[in-house]
Amino acid sequence: MPKSSVNVSLNSYDDIFSTEESRQEEQREQVQQISIRELFPFKNHPFKVLDDEAMQRTVESVAQYGVLAPLLARPRPEGGYEIISGHRRQHAAELAGLETLPVIVREMSDDAAVILMVDSNLQREHILPSERAFAYKMKLEAIKKQGARSDLTSGQVVQKSKLSIEQVAEGTGEGYKTVQRFIRLTNLVPELLDMVDEKKIAFNPAVELSYLDEAQQRDFLEAMNDTQNFPSLSQAQRLKKMAQNGQFSYDVAFAIMGEAKKDELDKVVIKNDTLKKYFPRSYTPKQMEDTIIKLLEQWQKKRQRSEER
Repeated sequence: MPKSSVNVSLNSYDDIFSTEESRQEEQREQVQQISIRELFPFKNHPFKVLDDEAMQRTVESVAQYGVLAPLLARPRPEGGYEIISGHRRQHAAELAGLETLPVIVREMSDDAAVILMVDSNLQREHILPSERAFAYKMKLEAIKKQGARSDLTSGQVVQKSKLSIEQVAEGTGEGYKTVQRFIRLTNLVPELLDMVDEKKIAFNPAVELSYLDEAQQRDFLEAMNDTQNFPSLSQAQRLKKMAQNGQFSYDVAFAIMGEAKKDELDKVVIKNDTLKKYFPRSYTPKQMEDTIIKLLEQWQKKRQRSEER
């Protein structure tokens, strides 16, 4: 019986090698040089890009050495690329006059992009409270969308919400309750949130004030400006309670903010500029303090002698 001939086509070694190489090439993320005009900021990016001293140093570094760490971006449906990580580097490169930037382009969903954008920016050394607040909120919403289910009971929803916040807290060095408190700050009107960033209003009082609605916050802001006082924690807690009980008003806020705080009653503060008018430039703060105490002792003795006459 004649044997049937079977045609077997064998690829050459070069063909096999090049095919495997091309597969690896497709999987490997490449650093591309992309025009700076094709790079766009992330939608609702919560991290501020400021033209401060740190940015000026970055601009000088970029002008001298270029951008050493590539940006991370994803393609936009309408064209160009949305920056996931590297907004400050992009701005510095623009100020330095660069035309292209090294970029790793990665396809990813909206929720995955939000989570990666937040995580990469939270590694920065200096982050404002407002930046952290909105970043945590964005990441929490993205995590909830990724695990959205419609078959849970109300108790399961509460437990799942707690687990989502714990996921946000992972890797931040903060507990989930602290993350919750930061997210509360997103309820503040912009003027109050700016004061938190500027350290005029402390974090804990700011969290308490976040429970006031917008109209109440506006009244509080006016009362605070009229009394020229910033709230203590106890004052903010009382204002929150008044609001919850339906007793809040501008007059109430003005009365509370007009109270002298305990620490103001316990100490007297004299600005350095005032003191320097009366002391030689060479005097240290300790020498100034010793001199003031001696003068006060002399004044006290003089008063006592006057009263004895």
